[in-house]
Amino acid sequence: MASTKYIFVTGGVTSSLGKGIISASLAKLLQARGYKVTIQKLDPYINIDPGTLNPYEHGECYVTEDGAETDLDLGHYERFLDITTSQSNNVTTGRIYQNVINKERRGDFLGKTVQIIPHITDEIKRCIKLLGSKSKFDVVITEIGGTVGDIESLPYIEALRQLRWEMGKNVLTIHLTLVPYLKAAGELKTKPTQHSVKMLLENGVQPDVLVLRTEHKLTKDIKKKVALFCNVEQESVIQSIDVNTIYEVPLLMQEEKLDEIVLKKLGLPVKETPALEPWKEFLRRFKNPKYKTTIGLVGKYVELADAYKSIIESFVHAGAANECEIDLKLIHSENIKNENYESALKGLNGIIIAPGFGHRGIEGKILAAKFARENNIPFLGICLGMQCAVIEFARNVLKMDEAHSSEMNRTTPFPVIDLMEEQKGVTEKGGTMRLGGYDCVVKKGTNAYKAYKKNLIVERHRHRYEFNNAYFDDFEKAGMKATGLNPETGLVEIVEIPEHKWFVGVQFHPEYSSRVIKPHPIFVEFVKSTINK
Repeated sequence: MASTKYIFVTGGVTSSLGKGIISASLAKLLQARGYKVTIQKLDPYINIDPGTLNPYEHGECYVTEDGAETDLDLGHYERFLDITTSQSNNVTTGRIYQNVINKERRGDFLGKTVQIIPHITDEIKRCIKLLGSKSKFDVVITEIGGTVGDIESLPYIEALRQLRWEMGKNVLTIHLTLVPYLKAAGELKTKPTQHSVKMLLENGVQPDVLVLRTEHKLTKDIKKKVALFCNVEQESVIQSIDVNTIYEVPLLMQEEKLDEIVLKKLGLPVKETPALEPWKEFLRRFKNPKYKTTIGLVGKYVELADAYKSIIESFVHAGAANECEIDLKLIHSENIKNENYESALKGLNGIIIAPGFGHRGIEGKILAAKFARENNIPFLGICLGMQCAVIEFARNVLKMDEAHSSEMNRTTPFPVIDLMEEQKGVTEKGGTMRLGGYDCVVKKGTNAYKAYKKNLIVERHRHRYEFNNAYFDDFEKAGMKATGLNPETGLVEIVEIPEHKWFVGVQFHPEYSSRVIKPHPIFVEFVKSTINK
C-alpha cells in the first residue's frame, strides 16, 4: 500500500460515550476485511502515564507486553483485535510536553521561542505518524481522549486540523456524539450534536462521519436533519444504539456499514464482507449459557467497576468458553471483618482477590483467602491477591501469627512477602515497578499446567513486592507449592494448594492477556472449577 491511512475518533457532548469501543469495533471490521490495523489513544492529562493515578480517577492501569503503563482503552484494543500494543499506542500530554522540553534543553530549538504551535502540535503529529511508519500499518485509528471543547484537548484537535491539511484524503475524522431522549417531550434531540459539530468546525475540523449514540432507534428524518446541519452525507450518519454487551457493537457497526463508508472515503478497496463467525459464536455462547455460577471479586475499588475492567472482561470471555453465566459480585474488602467474613462470603462458588497496592482493606482480603482455603472454595489470587493467600497461609498454617508483607508492615518478624532486590534503591513512583512480560516455567501435573498445557509461558507483571524465597521450604512442606518460577531469578510466579479443589495464586496479571476469541486459560479453568454440573 502506498501510504498509511489515518482515522481520528473524537467525542462530543459528554464523556464516556464509548469512543474506545467504536474505535476497536471499526478496527475489528477493517482487520476482518484483510487490512493491517492498529489503534492509539491520545490522552489529554499531564501525567506521563496513568501508572501513578488512583483507579478512582481513571479506572485500571493497563500494562502492555513491553512494560508500558497505559490507558484502559488499550485493553479494549487488544481484546477486540488480538494484537499486542506498546508504549507507542498511548500518548499523553505529559509525555508530549516532556519530549518537547527535553529537546529544548538539548538545544534542538536554539534561537526559537518554544510554543504550542508549532512545537507541541509537531510533537503530537510525530507521535501519531510514528506508529504508522514503524510497522507499516494500512490503517491507524487514533482516539482523541476527552470531549471537543475541553481546553486540554485543543492541541490535539489543532494537530488533527493540520494533518487533514497536510495529508488530504489519507485522513478521515469520525465524531461520536449523543442524541439524548427527553422523556417529557417524547423526543430525541439533535441540538447537542449540532453544537458539538459546530464547536469542532470552529477549530477547523469538518467530521467525515458522525456516530450518534442513542437509547432509541433513529428515524431517517433525524439522520437527514443531522446530515443537513452538520455538512455530512446522510449515509455517513451512523446509529450506535445501546446494547447488552460491548461485543455486539462490531456487528451493529457492520449493519450500519461503518467500515464500508470509511473505506470508500479513504479510497481503499472494500473487499468481501467478513462473516465474523468466531465472533458470532462467542456471542451465541455468551447469550445462551447452560450453567450458572456465582463468583466474588474481593477488592478495594469495587465502587468503580472500571478499576477491574480487564478482570471483569476476562470473566466474560471465560464464561462464554464454559457456556456459563457468571454472577460476579463485587465485594469491598474493607467490609470484610473477623466477625462477619463467613456471612459476607457465604454462597459463593468461587473467590478471586484482585490486585492492588497499600494496606487499605488488606485484612479483608486475607480473610477472604482464609475462607476459600478452609471451605475448599475455588480460589484465584492475582498479584496482591496471591500475596494475601501467602500471608494467610503463613499465619494460619505455618503459625507465623505476625506474618505480613513488608509493604504493609516494615517491622514484621515474618516478611513472607518482601521488596524485590532491584526495587530497593528506587525512590520514584512512576514507571519504576517490575513491568511487562516475563518468562515463567510451569510444573507439570499442576492446575496451572492443566490450564496452559505447556511448560514455558510469558505473562505481564506490575509489582514491587514478591514471595520471600527464604520461606520457600516452609511453605512447600506445609502444602502450599510453588508451581511456577521465573527461570532467571527464581521468583515465585504461581502458588497452589494441591489438596484443595482449585487454589491458585499468580504474581502476574493474566487478565491483560485475555481475548474475546482466545480467553485466558487460567480464567477458563477457574470458572470451570466453580461450575456445579
